Amino acid sequence: MSEDGRTVRIIQGNEATVEGAIAAGCRFFAGYPITPASEIAELMSRRLPRVGGTFLQMEDEIASINAVIGATWGGAKACTASSGPGISLMQEGVGYAAETETPCVIINVMRGGPSTGQPTLSSQQDVYQARYGGHGDFEIIALAPSSAQEAYDLTIKAFNLAEEFRVPVYVLSDEIVGHTRERVVMGGKLEVLERVAPSKDGYKPFAAGPDGLLRGMPAFNDGYRLLVEGQHHDERGIRAGDDIDKSATLVQRLNDKVRQNIDRIVDIERIDLDDAEVAIVCYGSTARPAMEAVQTARSKGIKAGALRLRAIWPFPDAVLSELADHTKTLIVPEMNIGKLVLEVQRTAGGRATVVGLPRLGGALHTPEEIESAIIDAVKGGKAQ
Repeated sequence: MSEDGRTVRIIQGNEATVEGAIAAGCRFFAGYPITPASEIAELMSRRLPRVGGTFLQMEDEIASINAVIGATWGGAKACTASSGPGISLMQEGVGYAAETETPCVIINVMRGGPSTGQPTLSSQQDVYQARYGGHGDFEIIALAPSSAQEAYDLTIKAFNLAEEFRVPVYVLSDEIVGHTRERVVMGGKLEVLERVAPSKDGYKPFAAGPDGLLRGMPAFNDGYRLLVEGQHHDERGIRAGDDIDKSATLVQRLNDKVRQNIDRIVDIERIDLDDAEVAIVCYGSTARPAMEAVQTARSKGIKAGALRLRAIWPFPDAVLSELADHTKTLIVPEMNIGKLVLEVQRTAGGRATVVGLPRLGGALHTPEEIESAIIDAVKGGKAQ
């Protein structure tokens, strides 16, 4: 341990996620074992009791997300972890958490799908599942680490964002990030948003401030009058699903409180973009070969750069729009059939050529593949 309280360890991304959650104040975990996320539940079962927390292995993922919601309203910071099939089972609970403005963190260590798919191989096929998996209109936040270090850092950030915006927050890891063992610096002076109990005087549990956000997070058995209702409700929590105006107002606010605060959520890294003619837009594990491809292209005199998205939902429209204004070609490598590339195309609006570089089957892009796409773009061709 260093003088500032930091420790350096060589650990897996899944282990780093657990340490990040505990550092952020998580004291409750409910989950069900599933590859390639099982190490998270296993380590949580050992680590949480040592810090005064609670671990529950549930009968399935439906029960897991509901237990997390209950623990949150009981006063604990809480999370769960799974992979694609388990996240599918959680979707009704995720929508309930959004409707009731329950802060919680959902870790998805992505694998190939659909169905049982590829339990031991990686993918980024769940990026739309995170954003559009539940029915109805609501907004979530999703972060995408590309290293074990970021698995630690972004898990802490996920808990902070969940507390601030009172929404479910996804950590979209994947098998590669989850099982990569590398150097992780932990501890030190962490920015952890502590849970704040709102004043009880005249308290209405769903009365928002001017920015659409609720202030603090109450808990049952702490003296609050609380009704937590999955149906549309008024500021007191009373059912209002038959009231057109109150229902519309609630759903609009659930969306606007995220959409209108995008600038507070955007998390990006710019690499060599000042003079770039070709830019790689990347996230998660694909950012690793992408950044090496950019370095190689630069060494050959090609003006290449990269925009790495650490937060993918809400999508940073303004950032991509500005990038399209001064970049000729945007290349989007993804371990899926081509999903986030559609968001890039939408925001680019034809001002830059957008080239998708999808990859299926569970294998990560090589730096050479991405470099080849960069060279094709410079030559005016199309990447295959």
